[in-house]
Amino acid sequence: MELPKLRKVDLNKPKKKKILLLSDDLRMHSGIGTMSREFVRGTCHKYDWVQLGGAIKHPEAGHVIDISDDLKKVTGVEDAWCKIYPISGYGNQDMIRELLEVEKPDAILHFTDPRFWGFLYQMEHEIRQRVPLLYYTIWDDLPYPIWNQAFYESCDWLGCISKQTYGIVNYVRDFRRPVEEGKTKDWQIDYVPHGIDSKIFKPISENDTLWPHYQEFKRHMAPNYDFVLYYNNRNIRRKQTSDIILAWNEFCKTLTKEQADKCLLLMHTPPKDPNGTDLVAVKNMVCPDFNIKFSKKHLSEQEMAFMYNIADVTINIASNEGFGLSGAESIMCGTPILNNVTGGLQDHLGFRLKGKHITADDYIEIGSLHDDVKWKNNPDLTWGDWCIPVWPSNRSIQGSPETPFIFDDRARFDDVAEAIKQWYNISSEERIRRGQLGREFAIGEGGLSSKNMADCFIKGIDATLENWEKRRRFTIYKI
Repeated sequence: MELPKLRKVDLNKPKKKKILLLSDDLRMHSGIGTMSREFVRGTCHKYDWVQLGGAIKHPEAGHVIDISDDLKKVTGVEDAWCKIYPISGYGNQDMIRELLEVEKPDAILHFTDPRFWGFLYQMEHEIRQRVPLLYYTIWDDLPYPIWNQAFYESCDWLGCISKQTYGIVNYVRDFRRPVEEGKTKDWQIDYVPHGIDSKIFKPISENDTLWPHYQEFKRHMAPNYDFVLYYNNRNIRRKQTSDIILAWNEFCKTLTKEQADKCLLLMHTPPKDPNGTDLVAVKNMVCPDFNIKFSKKHLSEQEMAFMYNIADVTINIASNEGFGLSGAESIMCGTPILNNVTGGLQDHLGFRLKGKHITADDYIEIGSLHDDVKWKNNPDLTWGDWCIPVWPSNRSIQGSPETPFIFDDRARFDDVAEAIKQWYNISSEERIRRGQLGREFAIGEGGLSSKNMADCFIKGIDATLENWEKRRRFTIYKI
């Protein structure tokens, strides 16, 4: 195993707390990897970080990678410190024990599906004898996953990435529990939405130094179109990728040939995925006459921001979705969105009830806004000008032995086509105006900035470290 580089220590500064992060390698471009990177960047002035960085088959497994210098360059934090222990898969109990001994972290933060790290929760009593266990959690949809209660109870802090997740976790915590003083006091639950870097993901104007680079990028990617609908997600079943192509065909059929020739569906996703479908075959069968372009090349963060700037509208109609990074990135770039009303996608839409911004606490009672009968035509419910929501018209129960049930919220393709047409009929100038409102929402009231995410993490971690008590090895019950 390679030894990490030594670092200089300023003896006059208070020692920073060290957090052990268990998630996808933060250098990866998965959603979990991207967000891991974002909150490490945003908090490296406050904490030192060490990561057990997972991947399906990691090329650097067995090494220790010190990324402190890169972190300093990106953040400007002189004493930023982070190193990664890359692993293939998700590790095991012995790895956790070794890292506790070698790195001596002050807390463990876990971020991804708990089922991938089942071994971690089997040793929570062992861990919580030494350090608190924090979990940045997600749950895509109702019904309430009562079987997750054991995972949640194993943690000292739960950060919830969506308002719906926050409502779900609170319900599961209190399910069939007597209301007793101190019964759940150690369950600290906070709403911590994913954060987007507003300095990278922003509208690109002619006065921007990036303008020439953006123009060159656009010339290669999508030149000379009047309307570009952008899709940036994996090609997997729950993302309803084939239905987007079907909806695009229905939309284009309402246009003249001259109008349709000036429209493009730009899909940044692998056209073939073993967990999805063959999108080229779908396009050739159901949409042979209209423009669809597939982009599968890896793009930098800056190039991703260029893609959103090229787009007139970004679409995500996933049938269940924890958060949906593309929607948040899009409105941060000033590009309007078309979202299915499900899971974390609701957080991008700026919903208000009787004029009042709907908060995470409101979701404890609401559960979800995905019920089209109750909410679609409810006069008390409004949403932001930067979005057009599509309500699911079909809800079915999906599941597996590990997750017995979860709703699959499917939107009708003809409803999606109609929503695309609504955006098309709005002038370019008006779409730009509405997109700017979306950016203002993301930075402000929506709380979707990387700064807000970092602040929420710091608040949650500090409160946990301050109030944490070692867990007993056993509990005595009166019989």
